[in-house]
Amino acid sequence: MEKIKIAIAGIGNCASSLIQGIYYYADKNPEDVIGLMHWDIGGYTPSDIEVVAAFDIDKRKVGKDVSEAIFAKPNCTTVFYDKIPKMGVKVTMGHVLDGVAQHMSKYDDDTTFVISEESENDKDEIVRVLKESGAEILLNYLPVGSEKATRFYAQCALEAGVAFINNMPVFIVSNPDWASKFEEKGIPIIGDDIKAQIGATITHRTLANLFRERGVKLDRTYQLNTGGNTDFLNMLNRDRLDSKRKSKTEAVQAVLAERLEPENIHIGPSDYVAWQKDNKLCFLRMEGKTFGDVPMNIELRLSVEDSPNSAGCVIDAVRCCKLALERGVAGQLTSISAYLMKHPPEQFTDDVARNMVEEFIAGKRER
Repeated sequence: MEKIKIAIAGIGNCASSLIQGIYYYADKNPEDVIGLMHWDIGGYTPSDIEVVAAFDIDKRKVGKDVSEAIFAKPNCTTVFYDKIPKMGVKVTMGHVLDGVAQHMSKYDDDTTFVISEESENDKDEIVRVLKESGAEILLNYLPVGSEKATRFYAQCALEAGVAFINNMPVFIVSNPDWASKFEEKGIPIIGDDIKAQIGATITHRTLANLFRERGVKLDRTYQLNTGGNTDFLNMLNRDRLDSKRKSKTEAVQAVLAERLEPENIHIGPSDYVAWQKDNKLCFLRMEGKTFGDVPMNIELRLSVEDSPNSAGCVIDAVRCCKLALERGVAGQLTSISAYLMKHPPEQFTDDVARNMVEEFIAGKRER
């Protein structure tokens, strides 16, 4: 089958894990595969994805072949496949805007962004690169808080006529105005804010849904997360966290029998611990009442490698997006967004969303 041609904005840890995975699964026996929700989606396997364009602003990545850039500092994710061949695709200088928090320059070379001395490319140049590369889908992997930069790349996708998968908590796909623009152009979109395969949000949602289904009243809950990658370092600037907190909180509120008051639910990144690198720790507590108003609580500690955990979901989003392109489906893809994103256009419980995705893949559901 033909390749699924993608472009990536932000060659950080998540992009590194995704690209490693594309090659890691290339020579696997389908019967022995571990770590995928779907081996085959519409005839496409992970190795049918091809990166044809990439954008970043760090001088250690700009101008390098993508195969080298994904391992350049400040990336620190687990290297589970290091035999990436030269891809013949160089990282293009992007457009900075609010893509870098000011405090990032205060940290050492292993963690900070170092903005390239190359001139920033404007919208026309980014659109030109997207068109000439033959990209069908643009993946947004910009840092949390990159509101202006995310809207910039969304507009570039619109003008280049490529689909858009928004993996970050800036509300594009779940914004009716943006969604209508993509639908009018005949372009599918998936978003917003990627979940992990087994991460803090999906675990929290599953337990919250269990409380509801078993008749337990949830009184209060928190989810505290720590990590040592540039994402957590970036989020030390609390001014960049509004959309992230809203996205993660709404993902849990959406499956509760009764929404909690703001003072009784706290979800969000909590601190940066440098030595954790790409390891993410989640500390979760849920307090409720069971039969006879008798109190109970759950405390859970979850440890995961953050970036590979999200790549397992993005690799499905890309292939579902390709099916939408082939079928001429435009606008919000509600099924895959509800299944894989924290802040989709419409929330469903995860079991319902999964069934919707299976129907979409099988062609029994339009979007």
